[in-house]
Amino acid sequence: HARTMFKNVFGSGFLVRTAHVILTWVITLILFLHDTLRKQEETGQLVQPVLFVLLVLVSVLLYFAVSLMDPGFILSDDSDLQFTLGVTEEQQDMIPPSTKSLRQRRCGHCLLQQQPMRSKHCQTCQHCVRRYDHHCPWIENCVGEKNHRWFVLYLGVQLLVLLWGLHIATGFSFAPTWQLWLRTNATLLTVAVLVALLSLIVLLLLGSHLYLVSLNTTTWEFMSRHRISYLKHCGADENPFDRGTFHNLWGFFCLWGTVVWEQVYFREGSDQV
Repeated sequence: HARTMFKNVFGSGFLVRTAHVILTWVITLILFLHDTLRKQEETGQLVQPVLFVLLVLVSVLLYFAVSLMDPGFILSDDSDLQFTLGVTEEQQDMIPPSTKSLRQRRCGHCLLQQQPMRSKHCQTCQHCVRRYDHHCPWIENCVGEKNHRWFVLYLGVQLLVLLWGLHIATGFSFAPTWQLWLRTNATLLTVAVLVALLSLIVLLLLGSHLYLVSLNTTTWEFMSRHRISYLKHCGADENPFDRGTFHNLWGFFCLWGTVVWEQVYFREGSDQV
């Protein structure tokens, strides 16, 4: 585990993670040098500055947790025998003829003989990932079954940090002329524009993930359902994993452990027959 952690920290994503941390703390330092937080510190009003720094720290810790944790890598066939259990021959026969290959989903890259449903091989990570969502270059890791909820939580905390930072960054100093105003607030204005852009990106990411989670689908399934064996026979609005918005959100955020998606899939198929 220590060797894997060392490899993850100093692997291909080292520069991306370092740049993220540097940018985060440089922006935080600039905001602290701004009058609003500095005046609060000087007058002994430490609640807001301390809370802001703690929130930034939590966002950085969540970033590293999501980027370094196992997203749900499938390392061997032996560890995945449980995913072939609980599915009867009658249920297997319910699969339409066009998807008979579903029963033996084999990965041609890492040579898994039995690839669990909703998993996909990531060319970047060189592993199959359970309930694969996407490979995120921002964290240099896959988003899958084990870290997806933490990724969404990270986006939520990061959005709070950015919106709070944007509020601080828009407290520009007064100046009698535009030229003097620009000279006085140039650094803060640059930070405000950058934070506003990042806020918009994170907001769109968080919104899209919450929407997909509420439907119990993944980014990969949403974008490529016409190429996925267990979905391409379904109608445009049909999702065999959808259990209702409340149950989808509850299962995603509140239930821990591995889900045997084959059982969910076949149960839904049985209900439709």
